Amino acid sequence: MTTEVADAADVPAVQRPGVVSRLMSGKAGPVGLMLLLILVIWYAGAVYLNAPRLIDGYERSDTEWTFSQLTDDAWAMERPILPAPHQVLVELNKTIFGKKITSKRSLIYHSWVTISSTLLGFVLGTSLGMLLAVGIVHVKALDKSLMPWVIASQTIPILAIAPMIIVVLGAIGLTGLVPKSIISMYLCFFPVTIGMVKGLRSPDPLQLDLMRTYSSSTSQVFWKLRWPSSVPFLFASLKVAIAISLVGAIVGELPTGAQAGIGARLLVGSYYGQTIQIWSALVMASILAGLLVALVGVAEKFVLRRMGVAQTGGAG
Repeated sequence: MTTEVADAADVPAVQRPGVVSRLMSGKAGPVGLMLLLILVIWYAGAVYLNAPRLIDGYERSDTEWTFSQLTDDAWAMERPILPAPHQVLVELNKTIFGKKITSKRSLIYHSWVTISSTLLGFVLGTSLGMLLAVGIVHVKALDKSLMPWVIASQTIPILAIAPMIIVVLGAIGLTGLVPKSIISMYLCFFPVTIGMVKGLRSPDPLQLDLMRTYSSSTSQVFWKLRWPSSVPFLFASLKVAIAISLVGAIVGELPTGAQAGIGARLLVGSYYGQTIQIWSALVMASILAGLLVALVGVAEKFVLRRMGVAQTGGAG
């Protein structure tokens, strides 16, 4: 009995991980640390970029100044070169919660306009990308002739062709939502096409041989083997497509001189030097992109769970 107690005393106690270790082992810690780092750099950048104008004003008015005063003034300028984060938050609060959603000064109103063209372009681009991928995988002529053009299409700067798309579609009577959706479609069909081609070709050759042994038709091979194998690739590409579709919708609003939308807020802000308004629109666009990508992620988990893919890792 004494020996057992002695042996137990020699065993070192298991040390529980500290609070910092537990935070950094999950997602909250690293994400929070990165946000804190971004805020520090942002505040420092606001002082660095806004300081020359302030110092010039101090010298013109023969005002004595300190670094503390310079910092406070740099973070409170009405039209700064780089606004401080709290200025952007105040503008977001004023334009999101302080305005009616039907008001043209509400970011919710402008966001809805942009999201409408984003979703339409996303649906069109996804449909086009999937059709092209199916054709490329099943028709060798399309694989050799169409695939290089799909890749080459993305080498053209969207800012160069967006005005031409707007003008051409406007000449045939298509204005408003459609031209912006076409630009979104142009951007987002590419990742869907590439991802679907990769996914449809992902089945092992042995699996394809087994399907042929069972005398499966082309449609049966597609629906029973190729399509299920491509779903994870499809959702990975959809996350990229939905975000880039939002970029396309915003870019589509710029050459049209749109009166509504995130792009319109950027234009108005640039015309009148309202940098705080510009940054609030940019932050709102990033929030929308994050929400859209998160929605695609929720759909991915639901579909994969229904397919049984989510349980394969734990089943062994």
